[in-house]
Amino acid sequence: MDLRLRGRRRYAIAGALALLIGGGTWTAASSDAAPAVHREDRVLAMPGTTDGEKNGAKQKEVSLDTSFFTAAGTDGARRPAVLLGHGFGGSKDDVRAQAEQLARDGYAVLTWSARGFGKSTGKIGLNDPKGEVADVSRLIDWLAKRPEVQLDKPGDPRVGIAGASYGGAIALLAAGHDPRVDAIAPQLTYWNLADALFPHGVFKKLWAGIFFTTGSAGATAGAPAAPAGSPAASGCGRFTAELCAMYERVAVAGEPDAAARALLTARSPSAVGDRIKVPTLITQGQTDSLFPLDQADAMQRTIRENGAPVDVDWIAGGHDGGDRESARVEARTKAWFDRYLKGEQKTDTGPAFRVSRSGGVDSTNGALRLRGASGDRYPGLANDPRRIALAGREQTFGNPAGAGPPAISAVPGAGALGSLSALGAGLSLDFPGQYARFDSAPLRTPLHLTGSPTATVRLHASSPDAVFFAKVYDVGPDGKRQVLPAQLVTPYRVEGAGKGRTVQLKLPAVDHDFAAGHRLRLVLSATDLAYASPVEPATYTVSLEGGALTVPTAPEVRGAAAVLPAWTWGLPAAAAVLAALLLLTARRRTAAPAPDPALAEVPLSITGLGKRYAKSADRYAVRDLSFRVERGQVLGLLGPNGAGKTTTLRMLMGLIRPDAGEIRVFGHAIRPGAPVLSRVGAFVEGAGFLPHLSGRANLDLYWQATGRPTADAHLDEALEIAGLGDALQRAVRTYSQGMRQRLALAQAMLGLPDLLILDEPTNGLDPPQIREMREVMIRYAAAGRTVIVSSHLLSEVEQSCTHLVVMDRGQLVQAGPVAEITGSGDTLLVGVAAPAELSDALVEKVGALPGVASAVRAEEGLLIRLTAAAGTPQLLADLIRLEIPVLSVGPHRRLEDAFLTLIGGDR
Repeated sequence: MDLRLRGRRRYAIAGALALLIGGGTWTAASSDAAPAVHREDRVLAMPGTTDGEKNGAKQKEVSLDTSFFTAAGTDGARRPAVLLGHGFGGSKDDVRAQAEQLARDGYAVLTWSARGFGKSTGKIGLNDPKGEVADVSRLIDWLAKRPEVQLDKPGDPRVGIAGASYGGAIALLAAGHDPRVDAIAPQLTYWNLADALFPHGVFKKLWAGIFFTTGSAGATAGAPAAPAGSPAASGCGRFTAELCAMYERVAVAGEPDAAARALLTARSPSAVGDRIKVPTLITQGQTDSLFPLDQADAMQRTIRENGAPVDVDWIAGGHDGGDRESARVEARTKAWFDRYLKGEQKTDTGPAFRVSRSGGVDSTNGALRLRGASGDRYPGLANDPRRIALAGREQTFGNPAGAGPPAISAVPGAGALGSLSALGAGLSLDFPGQYARFDSAPLRTPLHLTGSPTATVRLHASSPDAVFFAKVYDVGPDGKRQVLPAQLVTPYRVEGAGKGRTVQLKLPAVDHDFAAGHRLRLVLSATDLAYASPVEPATYTVSLEGGALTVPTAPEVRGAAAVLPAWTWGLPAAAAVLAALLLLTARRRTAAPAPDPALAEVPLSITGLGKRYAKSADRYAVRDLSFRVERGQVLGLLGPNGAGKTTTLRMLMGLIRPDAGEIRVFGHAIRPGAPVLSRVGAFVEGAGFLPHLSGRANLDLYWQATGRPTADAHLDEALEIAGLGDALQRAVRTYSQGMRQRLALAQAMLGLPDLLILDEPTNGLDPPQIREMREVMIRYAAAGRTVIVSSHLLSEVEQSCTHLVVMDRGQLVQAGPVAEITGSGDTLLVGVAAPAELSDALVEKVGALPGVASAVRAEEGLLIRLTAAAGTPQLLADLIRLEIPVLSVGPHRRLEDAFLTLIGGDR
């Protein structure tokens, strides 16, 4: 049941969701819709139900608060309908945004607040077939009468149901009870509520307590106060009397009874599982100790056996916290309905199985990055098992009096601890003397667990029954530091343990990567904070039978990116926190000016840029530099050694701060860590690669380190531009220098940055490789992006660049199109007889002539740059007066000559 599914901070719990209305009387409707979406708010009267009290009293008529969403401009065309349920403790308002989007996508969407929630009256029946489930059927009746809704036949609308947690359960139950439901997309929900709250006979006290407290808080609008002395008055007034009495009975006893199990099972989807035969998209959370993955597994197996299409998606977050990937899940839900409600056969509904895996930590905000892995079939929880030997003698441990202090695993509402376990962090604690453990040897190769590990133990207790908690730790190379994957444990109540019992253990279902050198540790603990343990002291003696842990794997489930290397496993949480603090303080110190809207579409604008050498008051690396670069340009940054090119590039990338002026990229001022730098890709002074990994693996690893989503990498597009071909799959150590340079260029192009900076990209390349590199740069800019390249190969710059910036001694000499600079009329090539005989003194005299800006030797004679006021006839007369044997005079066409002229000769 989801405790108000409004973002990550809303906790959730188990249960079933209540939907809207059927036929009744309508009150006033309002129209308060987002653009292009019409919304009708109505209150519908529903029949009451017997609430389970001894006198069989029937609830008064129930009012359900509903909203109906349709998009304008459809010319009266009928469309499929979608019912959206909300989480436990929430209301219809929680799903309004998704409802409006589905309406825009061509659906008629109905939302409602379930009985006992929001503005709806009535008692919470946990999806009582006579209450909440019957409400859904009446809502479908109502949809069948709406002129906006597509019908399969009279009284039978084309309808799908989606919802999370409490809302997901009602989707399943409605599909089992009402054959008119055509497709469902349940999320983060349960298959059997009794199994979820009483796993293997152990009471999940924390989650159950949160659930009933949430359902009891506040009075339902319009509901009378509970009579003194009644179960409702004792603390769970919004539940029906039978549910309230059941909870109080179990909470006091500390363990469930048969009646409690029967009550919850009867209101679970599993009770009608054989009748759920519609296309089902199952989304379940990995960090979810309330409704773990085995609930989704039972769901999938049953519905699949019924012959219906079923896809399974394991998201990163869950009721324990973490990223619920809302945008991606909603998009996949829409695609599912497009395929099975609209009948769009070509719609891609995604893989049969997908799992979100850790992609490291985003260095900019400390958030967990995710990457997807998928397979063509759902592997289940016992696929392709590997046998991992465990060592450990027979051990005795105790359940302390009062069951305290308890071990700690999952803590409901404590945040994304389960997600952090994938990074070597998290919270788990076992107290000495309260557990037994069995360890494997260090793994020789990595092991990726997908499913539920199993083991067999022999147990003997000093008490008639035993309660313990089984879990598998990921233990670091030192044998001490351990992480509990997803913070999950499996509880067991073993009856007759006093006489000795053999127990087949099925450990928590997780998706977790064990690095080479790590160990697997099976732990049996007598206590756990989240569960009720016996208060009487007892001792347990346990031994491992078979000497091994069976670990399921799913090698056919492949990710778009390589797994994190082993050396990243032990990233301490403290280091992540420290890095985040440093990042935040650095950002405060370097707060950038507001963006300039006038430059929003300009890739680069540099104004008055200056940078002094360290400990120097008069020597500048860059001084009063200003130029601008537009979209689609390939800009060559030229200058002799010491001209300030590298300093300029480093300031552009935010690596160093200028002393004066500013740099703006798409209107944003550049500072270290500026967010706009995500739009800049750079290849400066070569790139380092891990030689034993393939080119593809190196690129995947680099992208993980950027902290950006995998989907933003645009890896295939970058590789196509770079033209690496089949070499991408080979180890980098087999690459030629040219292939390494192209791999580095592909790395710089990951994410297809709008501004690409390349420093000497052709170093070490032979002529054919240089030509290929040139073509890569031209192709990249052809799509409207911008490339800045710094190079000493002037002939290549002349062929690949559209514009030039020439620097000397930190200052701008000239900027403009290549054709303008190389072919400008202010620079002349003067051919002379015997150019080698021209003395330095004579060249200096030419440079000092009126109207001459500079003069340098060239192979054919002299390159002379004129000032604006000078003319060729006067120059020719002056050269003849100096007795220079002129053979020809004309404009030059080579960049090399122009460059030498601009910087005033050899440097």
